[in-house]
Amino acid sequence: MNIKDLYIDFFIKKGHKQIPSAPLVPENDPSVLFNTAGMQPLIPYLMGEIHPSGDRLCDYQKCIRLTDLEEIGDTTHHTFFEMLGNWSLGSYFKKESIQYSFEFLTSVLNIPVKRLAVTVFKGNDTIPMDEESASVWSLLGIPKERIAYLGMEHNFWKAGETGPCGSDTEIFYWRSDEPVPTVFDPEDDRWVEIWNNVFMEYDRKSDGSISFLPKKNVDTGMGYERIVSVLEGVNDNYKSSLWKDIINLIEEIANITYQENEISMRIIADHIRTAVFIASDPAGIVPSNTDQGYILRRLIRRAIRHAKKLNIEIESNWEEKIASKIISKYENYYPELNEKKEIVLNILKEEKKKFNRTLEKGLKEFEKMASKKNDIDGYTAFHLYDTYGFPIELTQELAKERNMKVDEKGFQEKMKEHQEKSRTAAAGKFKGGLAGNGEMEIKYHTTTHLLNAALKAVLGQDTHQRGSNITAERIRFDFNCDHKLTEEEKEKIESLVNSWIQEGLDVTKEEMTKQKALEIGAEAMFIEKYPDLVNVYFIGNVSKEICGGPHVKNTNELGKFKIKKEEASSAGIRRIKAVLE
Repeated sequence: MNIKDLYIDFFIKKGHKQIPSAPLVPENDPSVLFNTAGMQPLIPYLMGEIHPSGDRLCDYQKCIRLTDLEEIGDTTHHTFFEMLGNWSLGSYFKKESIQYSFEFLTSVLNIPVKRLAVTVFKGNDTIPMDEESASVWSLLGIPKERIAYLGMEHNFWKAGETGPCGSDTEIFYWRSDEPVPTVFDPEDDRWVEIWNNVFMEYDRKSDGSISFLPKKNVDTGMGYERIVSVLEGVNDNYKSSLWKDIINLIEEIANITYQENEISMRIIADHIRTAVFIASDPAGIVPSNTDQGYILRRLIRRAIRHAKKLNIEIESNWEEKIASKIISKYENYYPELNEKKEIVLNILKEEKKKFNRTLEKGLKEFEKMASKKNDIDGYTAFHLYDTYGFPIELTQELAKERNMKVDEKGFQEKMKEHQEKSRTAAAGKFKGGLAGNGEMEIKYHTTTHLLNAALKAVLGQDTHQRGSNITAERIRFDFNCDHKLTEEEKEKIESLVNSWIQEGLDVTKEEMTKQKALEIGAEAMFIEKYPDLVNVYFIGNVSKEICGGPHVKNTNELGKFKIKKEEASSAGIRRIKAVLE
């Protein structure tokens, strides 16, 4: 049985309810472009909303992390990955959580206790040492020499400067053929973290003081790719069963072995897999120069560059073969992959064509630069890479044909500078967490329901939300529409939203089955992500939407709605940027 199935089956037997994986593109979370962890779609419930499926949940969640994109090509990093998670929303706490993790690892996966070690929070001036977790681990058979006490930077989780926080305990596995050492050294890379259990029991105030939360939550996460490679005894994730057939296919297409060019094959495998999942997401992402579309474009083009490096015939259907293999591997768990297969394959094919045209322009640009220079400086080499997708090897190859030199050191310096900027941006853009649920975000979230209703009233009932991004300063709302909105249409939409705000409509919630919600005509952006029981939010008689929250109590709390901009987002999708004044 697949580890995902074993995991879900185990926690269902422990009284948990399986919830479906949320889409990759989060609904109304301004802090990220993609869901970066299993807990992210559960933010409203970790903040206190009642989950329709109860207070014990489990799932496997599609995730994307981009903060270490340049690391892709090594043995362990991936842009797309799956996170196995289980949650307690006030049901159980440290003891049961640790017992469940230990039982699953040792009794279901049959990992010997002697290969496990753990870390717990060592405490500080404000919060005491987590002796409870250490005690539970000891009773389960983890010797004291294998329990390490670490500080805030390692074993304490917080949503942000304020809000829910708490200690965590991390579980490590000895991934080496060498004898397991008696004493656990967290700095030894042979000890690999495989599971993290976060215990949210404190609330940090703006003055730095700490108090207990009224409800204690547990959030756990275990990386699927990592646990598979651990159990299969491989030190290279791409040699595990999750990747082996994909790598074999790339070997066949390129007619070389994995050992001859591991890095390029890993990048192609990883990036095509991630592109397949992004392109099949319900948000309808297509390659573009902004946000999720930019990431999709960047991943596809990076895969193409490395395919060129392997001398793969780019005009062939190599990307279709790899994508089809990936779809067949994952469609049983994520049926949307097969449903969107034609769309996915077409996106890959069209982006390949566009990129090839860009490379042709790059060749012309190189010729123009080469005719004016004796050698290629670092800035020029980086410009060719950043603008036209030229890998440094291609620039060097073209320069060699003309007896020109390339300032590779200067190129690497420019590349490093670019990566640092990317990481700085990523630290903000892809951070995730519970911090983005302040008063203004809640107001804007509620306003999206009114905007959605107004768009349907003005443009027709076939108009639906296709994505949104909310900050404390504004709404960005995507919707399907085949034309640029006229001034009259924008004025009507604004007027409707403001009239509903002035009416002072109550915002109420009702729990019902998903089927009933659909029967009464409740709007839902990603219907497949919701469990069988859902929360439907009603705003007077104006709006009814399946949603996780949070919302204001009455529309008179919102202020005046103003559309600042209306523009194209992608083919058939328009975007409104609006504020509350």
